[in-house]
Amino acid sequence: MEDFYNPPDHFIPEIRFKADTGELSISGESFHEYSVEFYQPVFDWLYEFLQIPNQKVTMNFKMTYFNTNTSRRFLEIFDLLEDYQRNNHGQVTVNWYYKAHDVDMKESGEEYMADTNLVINLIPYTN
Repeated sequence: MEDFYNPPDHFIPEIRFKADTGELSISGESFHEYSVEFYQPVFDWLYEFLQIPNQKVTMNFKMTYFNTNTSRRFLEIFDLLEDYQRNNHGQVTVNWYYKAHDVDMKESGEEYMADTNLVINLIPYTN
């Protein structure tokens, strides 16, 4: 399986999924108006990747901003990861990076954790 890469641009995050290591990263800002269409290739790749049993998956989010449409797509990603882990297909680690002073971004990570059965590591960082 090939890696997935989408370079960052205005309104869209950098997305880097490495098939050989199971490290999946989304970073930057995401407020694309057509989030369903934009994220569909991401879901296609992720769905195929999660068909492989016993994968170790590390999902890293390092967002500076995202809109409500993107929030829904992220919840769908979390749901896929939760299903993968729950069905004993593999180990899932989720890291939610947020700027140390960004209370809203930290709370977003906490809300995703409350909405799923995933443990989400909340990791503050400074620049």
